[in-house]
Amino acid sequence: MQSRHKFTAQLPKTVELGYLLYLPPGYDAKAAKQWPLILFLHGAGERGTNLALVSVHGPPKLVKKNPPAPKNETDAARKDREAATKLVSENFIIVSPQCPIGKVWDSDALLALLDNVIASHKVDTGRVYLTGLSMGGYGSWALLGKAPERFAGIVPICGGGNSIEILLPARAAALKATPVWAFHGAKDPVVVLAESERMVTALKKAGVKEVELTVYPEAQHDSWTATYNNPKLYEWFLAHERK
Repeated sequence: MQSRHKFTAQLPKTVELGYLLYLPPGYDAKAAKQWPLILFLHGAGERGTNLALVSVHGPPKLVKKNPPAPKNETDAARKDREAATKLVSENFIIVSPQCPIGKVWDSDALLALLDNVIASHKVDTGRVYLTGLSMGGYGSWALLGKAPERFAGIVPICGGGNSIEILLPARAAALKATPVWAFHGAKDPVVVLAESERMVTALKKAGVKEVELTVYPEAQHDSWTATYNNPKLYEWFLAHERK
């Protein structure tokens, strides 16, 4: 005879994440000042155990010593990159974890890491920001669905996610108060533009007060270089605070 049953158990798990931690020049562990924090999630190509891979793109690339300039960079693009570097390096703590090979971003592990860094550093918890590219864009959307109340702003780049989770009523109030600025290349052959469009549409249906999608008409998968090298991104972060 076959009968129906339900089994429930709490299964704790051990997670281990290597990560890069950047502290701005003015950071003082003994001072009262608290700092904004950016949690950066890399793409699939940077998975592994070599933390140097984590700094090939995004904020951790901007703040490392003598980062290589993009090929064929125009004067205007150079000025933007230098302005972005100054803003991000002087104003933010940056946490850049590395996802293990063969895995995708684990929201519970990322939140545990965030809690650990906040507990041990001078972090302004009302000014914690999340961003990621490609697989990290997916990870950013997933974290938005799981814990929107933790972030003052989220910037997913060329990612996607489960729009059904975004619409769950239990998270509605916190979600509506979380600004989102998504980016995507119109000609992306790896993660199609429709992925970001679908998520943004879901946010608008959920009543999110501030959501924007910027599309680069000629960009393919790399829509992150132009985004992270733009000082307006970091100005946008600094303009948002979660009360």
